[in-house]
Amino acid sequence: MDKYVILPDVTCDLSREIRSEFGLTDYVKGHVSISDGRELISELEWNNISMKEFYATVGDKRMKVSTSPANTDEYYKIFEEYVNKGVAILSMSLSSAISATYNFADMAAKRIRENYPNARIYCFDSFRMSGAYGLLVMHALEKKNEGMGFDELCQWLENNKRRVHQMGPIDDLIIVARRGRISMGKAIMGSFAGVKPMGDCNADGYTTAIGKAKGIKKALAATAEYVKETIVDPESQFILISHTDREEYAMMLKELVEKAVPARKVYVSDVYPGSGTNIGPGMIGCYYLGSEITDLAAEKEILTKVLGK
Repeated sequence: MDKYVILPDVTCDLSREIRSEFGLTDYVKGHVSISDGRELISELEWNNISMKEFYATVGDKRMKVSTSPANTDEYYKIFEEYVNKGVAILSMSLSSAISATYNFADMAAKRIRENYPNARIYCFDSFRMSGAYGLLVMHALEKKNEGMGFDELCQWLENNKRRVHQMGPIDDLIIVARRGRISMGKAIMGSFAGVKPMGDCNADGYTTAIGKAKGIKKALAATAEYVKETIVDPESQFILISHTDREEYAMMLKELVEKAVPARKVYVSDVYPGSGTNIGPGMIGCYYLGSEITDLAAEKEILTKVLGK
C-alpha cells in the first residue's frame, strides 16, 4: 500500500470532530492580521479568538481583518518533514483563482524535488473554498482509508473537483456590500425586505448568486429542496453544512436536508478565520457532489423552480 499523507490547508474548514472521524492528522496553518495590532495563527480551532468575537470583529466597519496563507518557506519546511520520513504528500489547496496558497505550495514542492529527487508530492488545486473544498478533503481521506493508492486518488480528485456544489443563503447583506459584491443601497434595502441571496459554486470556486429568497426559513427550505434536485447518487454520499456564526440555522438546515435527501450522513462545521475573514458572518452553506458545474445555467433554472413552489 502507498504510504502517503493528505495535507490540506486551513481553509478546508473541517471541525475537530470531522477531522477525527476521517483521520486528518495534519494541515497547513495560515495567518490572520487585525487592525488593532493582533497577529493570530489561522487554525481549525477557536483557541486564539472565539467565534463570536471573530465575526463581530469582521463585521465591525472600524476594524480591518486580513489573512495570508503559509508562504513557500513554511510549506517547504512542512513538506521536508514528511519527505524525510519517506512519505508521499498529497497537498490540497483552495482555489488558485481565489488565493496564492496553491502557488506557494507548488513552488515549495519544486524546491523539494530539486533537493530530494525521489520525493513524491502532488499539489492539488481544488478550485473550491471553505466547505466545498473541505468536502473534497473528506472524500480524499475516506478513499485513502479504503485503500485507494496515491496516483489513483490524485486522479479521482482532478476528475471530481468541479462536481462539488454549494447552496445556501447569506444572512448579512451589509457585510457583502462592504466586500464590494453589491452596492450598500441594495444591501440596506435587501436587509429591510428580508432578502437572502442564494448561490452555487462556479467552475473556479467563486460563490455566484443564482437566486434569492425572502426570509431565512424559506431560504433554508429552498436549500434542502435544491440539494434534493441536484445531488447525484445521494445514498452513497455524505453532505457537509458550514456556517459563519449561524449555528442555529445550520442545525435547522441539517434537519431539513436529512428529511429531504437519503444521504449517508450530514455533518455540520464552523467556518474558521482562514475563510471566514472573506465570507463574513451570516453564511449557511450546504456542500455535496452533483453533476459537473459549467456556466450554472441549469442550476439557476432549478433554483428558480424551487423558489417558485
